[in-house]
Amino acid sequence: MPPPYDLAIIGGGINGCGIARDAAGRGLAVYLCEMDDLAGGTSSRSTGLIHGGLRYLEYYDFRLVREALREREVLLRIAPHIVRPLRIVLPYRRGLRPAWLLRLGLFLYDHMGGRKLLPPTRTLDLGCDPAGAPLKPKMFRTGFAFSDCQVDDARLVVLNACDAAARGAVIRTRTKAVGAMRRDGNWDLTVEDMASGRRDTVAARALVNAAGPWVERTLALCLESSVGRAARQHVRLVQGSHIVVPQLFDHGHAYMFQNPDGRVVFALPYEGAHTLIGTTERDFAGDPALVAASPGEIQYLCAAASEYFARPVSPADVVWSFAGVRPLHDDHVRDAKAATRDYVLDLDAPPACAPLLSVFGGKITTYRRLAEAALERLASFLPPSSRHSAGWTGRTVLPGGAAAAGEPAALAAALAAALGRDYPFLTPAHAGRLAAAYGTLAQNILAGARTAADLGTWFGATLTEAEVRYLMAKEFARTADDVLWRRTKFGLALSGAETAALSRFMASAAAAALGGKANMPGLQPAR
Repeated sequence: MPPPYDLAIIGGGINGCGIARDAAGRGLAVYLCEMDDLAGGTSSRSTGLIHGGLRYLEYYDFRLVREALREREVLLRIAPHIVRPLRIVLPYRRGLRPAWLLRLGLFLYDHMGGRKLLPPTRTLDLGCDPAGAPLKPKMFRTGFAFSDCQVDDARLVVLNACDAAARGAVIRTRTKAVGAMRRDGNWDLTVEDMASGRRDTVAARALVNAAGPWVERTLALCLESSVGRAARQHVRLVQGSHIVVPQLFDHGHAYMFQNPDGRVVFALPYEGAHTLIGTTERDFAGDPALVAASPGEIQYLCAAASEYFARPVSPADVVWSFAGVRPLHDDHVRDAKAATRDYVLDLDAPPACAPLLSVFGGKITTYRRLAEAALERLASFLPPSSRHSAGWTGRTVLPGGAAAAGEPAALAAALAAALGRDYPFLTPAHAGRLAAAYGTLAQNILAGARTAADLGTWFGATLTEAEVRYLMAKEFARTADDVLWRRTKFGLALSGAETAALSRFMASAAAAALGGKANMPGLQPAR
């Protein structure tokens, strides 16, 4: 039987992949299984903000805000191709939070996290500033513009997984953990390939439960047949829904709107020709795999946006809606919007038994620090050499960001210009999209192409066979949904016929790869 892994991880969301990347970079033998696609759950259904969480200041969650603001700067440095600076406009609305309170909160927000790369808050005259033009005339006269960042959340997950794999981690998608037992000082983790039904047993010295909304279910699975305490209720499932509508503004900033119920709603530029509006916050019960935006939530978001925009938003305008389930740590507050977004790491390690670390809560912004904290909690169970390289993830760029130098905001433009020079058949929009999604790795998709025809079949918009083959070979994509909604957002652009053609192509390519025993990530059995 092969030697055990140092660490086995259940869950291929941002926390699981972040832990895998950090651990693999420290020289640990890492195995990660995900029952669906990477970022197939909550991690691809966020608002897409890298932010400190301005509203968390109202709940005196200063530690979380400070850490998140610091991490905002770190992520902007290590992933400048997918993390982009964003100015957010907060209109003052009479009768809600007073202007002095907004100014105080924004002053703290500017100074708590060691801001260096982003500009500070400034006051806007919405009567003459371009940010005021889409808003209801004469109703909003004053606003505040502050800094945060925007990210393609699913791509952030995938790049962490890719980097973990490049450093030796074994990443298995469509592979479900179906059993776990402590045996002879290790964990025996039983996993099932969701396509073939094949089962394998993976031995590991330590086990991490990063299953997101399924964290308690997974905790029960691990402890029901093992020595250890009984599974306890730690998680509060909170649904957050979003809607996407045709573009409501084109100045490049985003908006943060206050609502009379105390919540805030964001309106962000999204995929060029669209606006993303979200999010809701309500307690969730049921199967997280079946979560969807309800008609009531869609109406709520439309009404909230219509309170501010001169052009009303109605459910008929919605071209796409999505929902995610946040696995928040249950701090027993009454209102879902007040539940903490901080993470809690729960360690179960009976004497002489292999440890189980369960991850509750967390924000996409602080995933990297969560990973470091997880490995700190497990340090005494792992080889001592792994402690020497702690902190490396904050200094090392994610795949595609190797050319980051100088002003991060200029990187995508510089890469797009370089692609345009090297591949003159690309339109500026195509070159810009590839640069923004893949950074320097876009060259790997285009290598050897002299004409547009050299990229193979065009599936619609600017999605080509060359890009799809790259996503299958290097980024764990298996289905059309993986490509259209997580590796890209071309699901908004492709027709039903184009999607069907992509699906047929990917099925054929996957069958050919298996027949030829090609080295595609996630296809090999566990060692």
